[in-house]
Amino acid sequence: MSAVPFLGHRDRSAVVAWRGAQPLTVADFLTDVAGVARALPDRRFLVNLCGDRCRFAVGLAAALLRSQVSLLPPSHAPEMLRALKQRYAGLYALSDGGARTEVLETIDYPAVAQCGEELEAPAFASSQEAAIAFTSGSTGEPAPHPKSWGRLALGATGEAQCLGLYGAGSVALVATVPPQHMYGLESSVLLALRNGLSLHAARPFYPADIRTALEQIAGERVLVTTPVHLRALLAEEISLPRLRLILCATAPLPADMAAEAEARYGAPLHEIYGFTEAGMVATRRTTSGERWHALPGVRLWRDDRGVRVAGGHVEREVGFTDVVELEDEHTFLLHGRSADLVNIAGKRSSLAYLNQQLTSIEGVEDGVFFMPDDTKGVTTRLIAFVVAPCLPREVLMSALRGRIDPAFLPRPLYYVDRLPRNATGKLPREALCLLAETAAARGPDA
Repeated sequence: MSAVPFLGHRDRSAVVAWRGAQPLTVADFLTDVAGVARALPDRRFLVNLCGDRCRFAVGLAAALLRSQVSLLPPSHAPEMLRALKQRYAGLYALSDGGARTEVLETIDYPAVAQCGEELEAPAFASSQEAAIAFTSGSTGEPAPHPKSWGRLALGATGEAQCLGLYGAGSVALVATVPPQHMYGLESSVLLALRNGLSLHAARPFYPADIRTALEQIAGERVLVTTPVHLRALLAEEISLPRLRLILCATAPLPADMAAEAEARYGAPLHEIYGFTEAGMVATRRTTSGERWHALPGVRLWRDDRGVRVAGGHVEREVGFTDVVELEDEHTFLLHGRSADLVNIAGKRSSLAYLNQQLTSIEGVEDGVFFMPDDTKGVTTRLIAFVVAPCLPREVLMSALRGRIDPAFLPRPLYYVDRLPRNATGKLPREALCLLAETAAARGPDA
């Protein structure tokens, strides 16, 4: 049974992470792994709540050393954790003092800097179960998707090859996304650790914090982010240190925003496409066209069940959750999520397209279209929420009329202070349902 190293760094003195402006070497990292592994209880499953990205990575390695599996739920809400606790006996949490939960027994990240124990760079069986990622189905129940260490490692290598980062040397990743979800795990943690790169421990949120984190790094820099964070960054018009690459995921990025980011920051912007069941599947440079190109070894095909994906690092054959148009077994066009397609008065559109039109209006800081669940005896209407404090309603509606078919104009349109985005910038349906109930009680002019 083949063993796959956890780290791609060849030298114990190589920099594996940055905490502020302080570099952490491979030797530092492995010392921490040894200390944390010793402190973990003898259990099978844990939820890694560490907000410090380096400590999260240490916790991941320590769990593997103890043959434990890290669960990656879509949220850390009490209801979600209670459901997992019932399903996974002995489930506990590891926390470095940021996120806490009263639902699970929580182990505090130990003080390991002075433990003095040296650890040889670990390697793990390719088949060893490393993580279980969860996606919520229509019933809201978390659906598990196990990930083996070998396939996660293979995906990190393939991603680096696609992005020109394989063997790149002194390159550091700064990410605005948490490591507890597939995009963050794959593209802000494993991409660095498996390819001899380094990661920044912080998760900067505000534009000024992003600039500070980038400035703390010696060497080349990659920004790993989302459309929401990128839009906020571009709106601030602040300068950034020179970037080698911008990586974006979690929602389709408008081509004009990608072009603006490339022009502003002097770096190519690449998007990652994936879904929990498969992990990352394809990449594209947004300004080069709409086509997505599958990662190495990944193959796509269509049968009577729809479009399927398998091969490469994808754990097992799964179906696409989105509507895609295949060009060949490695290339496709993305037309939106199946659940995003709306049909009103015989006319079809997608929520992703409508959202793009809404957020591209000058003065709109954030916005989303939403189709509520059908209610018996009540006509279901498309509604929208918008963050646009300086844009009058009549001006906004006039701009929308010039961009979308009248059938898809929101009825009603709600102005809100902010949208309930989660840590990766997504808008969970349950959060939008709650927002719609609250907004309806206030009325559209509230």
